[in-house]
Amino acid sequence: MDNERMYLVQKATQVTVDDAELRRLYAYPEPDHPDPRCHVRVNMVTSLDGAASQDGASAGLGGDGDKTVFDVLRALCDVVLVGSGTVTGEDYGAIDADPDDPTAPTLAIVSGSLSLREDSPAVTAPQTTVLTCSSAPDDRRRRLTEAGATLVDCGTDSVDLTRALAHLASRGRWRVLSEGGPGLLGRLAAADLVDELCLTIGPTMLAGGAGRIAHSDDEIDPRTMTRDHVLADDDGFLFTRWSRSGGER
Repeated sequence: MDNERMYLVQKATQVTVDDAELRRLYAYPEPDHPDPRCHVRVNMVTSLDGAASQDGASAGLGGDGDKTVFDVLRALCDVVLVGSGTVTGEDYGAIDADPDDPTAPTLAIVSGSLSLREDSPAVTAPQTTVLTCSSAPDDRRRRLTEAGATLVDCGTDSVDLTRALAHLASRGRWRVLSEGGPGLLGRLAAADLVDELCLTIGPTMLAGGAGRIAHSDDEIDPRTMTRDHVLADDDGFLFTRWSRSGGER
């Protein structure tokens, strides 16, 4: 192994990580501009053999440690970004936000077709923004608007994710946490908008036909990420953080 080093991580080197240390490990980088662009962090979970879901949802892949990291990541972000399929498939609820606290995280849903339920608390919460496009069906637009949803057009024929992120940044929501699903992650990756990936790897093998954490119609050039840290818990889960290599996009 010329010019390569391999490391053995031994159990004797374990250091217990508390909530304060987790917040430090997952802190967003400090902005270097008074009006920063969005920093896009993605949080996903997978089985050992790469399955991104179990019985059609990702919730069954996690554990207590994953929930702890999940809560810390949400507490650190300004906005949770999700695709409409994830909102429906994972039965998302509204993010409880204090309307008097401008730093409380809010929810942003990407949906070009507006195939969302008007009775979903996640969709119609006052703090939620639905990022859509001007070609979205008029009947669905009217139905959701009448139910109280806030819609913002970010493109003509489809949702332009660069424009969507620019909108969030203009509202001071630059610390973005994307929770999927795989289609949204695939689009973010294809547009080179992913700054970091927080990936939980569970100690199970599922086989079957479950998809990967990201998919798109086209392959993209390989994007190398730099490993920031790897954490573990007593249940066998690994919690990894990977950042964009090569500096700013």
